Amino acid sequence: MDSNIVHLSAEEHDRITADTQAVTHAAFLSMGSAWHANKQFPWEIPRYVGGIENVKINLMMRIYSNKWHVYAGLAILNPAAKIQIKQYSDSVTEIYALMVENKREELTKRIYDARAKVFGQPREDDEGLLLQDDLLDRFSLSKKPAVRHPNNHLSLLAMVDCWSELDINPYEHMICSTPLFRLWLGITEYVFRKPGLLDECIDTAIENLTFRSDDLKFTLAASAWSNVVSSGNMEAYREKFEEVQTYFESSFVEATKVGNEMIKTIEVGLRSRKTT
Repeated sequence: MDSNIVHLSAEEHDRITADTQAVTHAAFLSMGSAWHANKQFPWEIPRYVGGIENVKINLMMRIYSNKWHVYAGLAILNPAAKIQIKQYSDSVTEIYALMVENKREELTKRIYDARAKVFGQPREDDEGLLLQDDLLDRFSLSKKPAVRHPNNHLSLLAMVDCWSELDINPYEHMICSTPLFRLWLGITEYVFRKPGLLDECIDTAIENLTFRSDDLKFTLAASAWSNVVSSGNMEAYREKFEEVQTYFESSFVEATKVGNEMIKTIEVGLRSRKTT
């Protein structure tokens, strides 16, 4: 099979790999740290089971089941990664502040502006989405709940805000993408482009306090990971990573099995779509 050759400068390569790898990893590292801080195994909690939550949990577990240095080097040794991880942390913090201050108008404007910049104008259908409901619901470490619990998806709102603030078009980065990034982009796109779902996230962020404690821990975790990366301290990165890794390690075998099948199945569908 012929390959397409894309010529990149060193700076372009650093910027793209920072987005497709380092920032993506930072988001899932922060999720794991937050669940660990709350002493939660998310697949045991109904509000974290099904759909988008399956992807979050499986990819978080996939990262923590590997060696710390795989991710530390990608983040700490890439100057562009430090910038992007810092912006992601800032986006998480600022969006969370709007949530707790009940600033619906400001939150809505910020999220809508980010959507327009990254994904264009909203659509009336979900045709062409990278991921669909049937795939999202298929892979879980527990039974699918009878009722789907709404989530504000702070981690995903912040990702699009980060892209918007840094003038990043994530679709252009598919040339250096990894399976994790494609799934990350897929669930982010799903939240922002599936009719009605983004408004549900905003409503949940303002009116529903169910995730408020979890979101606080996630915000603190995102800031902590950004500080570790900015410091360039490999040993601090290792200690932070392995603490969370130890907490989840008893479930790695099953999570890896489910996660591999999820990636394999979803990747088949993603390859059928042309990059835009």
